[in-house]
Amino acid sequence: MAFRPDDPDELEAAVLACARGERSGLRLIFDRESGRLVAVAQRIVRRRELAEEVVQEAFIRIWTHAHQYSRERGSARGWIYAIVRNRALNLLRDGGREEAVDDIEALQDRDHASEVMAAWQMLDRDSRLRECLDGLEETRRSGILMAYVGGYTHGEIAGRLRLPLGTTKSWIRRGLSALRECMS
Repeated sequence: MAFRPDDPDELEAAVLACARGERSGLRLIFDRESGRLVAVAQRIVRRRELAEEVVQEAFIRIWTHAHQYSRERGSARGWIYAIVRNRALNLLRDGGREEAVDDIEALQDRDHASEVMAAWQMLDRDSRLRECLDGLEETRRSGILMAYVGGYTHGEIAGRLRLPLGTTKSWIRRGLSALRECMS
């Protein structure tokens, strides 16, 4: 598929190429729009690394949902930018990503984190679960405990551990996989 750099229908052709499973369509969208998409996402989430994460997730959604694009409902550019905007807003709604917290909230978080770690410490030293949790890297263990003992969302855990959301999700998923393997 040959694209012309200034063709106004170029993005539409690229989205339709994605719907057919042609990687060249996604590559064109990335090459042409990724910088502006990151800028849009960054205006919403206010952090560069989160904006890049939003755009990465948006490109996955563009690739997997290109078949849903319809010219009758709007331009391809509008469709692409709406995906990025919605992903960024969803990230904000996930919560736990605010940089500034009041002293009271910080103290409550510290207390809650202490309770989460205390639950792990209270496990019987000879239990298989304790042994398997001990085998995990500290950050992964903390993430799993925060999710399953503390009830934190992945977004809240990412914010507390100061890690990108995708990294946090991957670490928790891999940690759970390692726990499952260790427990069997």
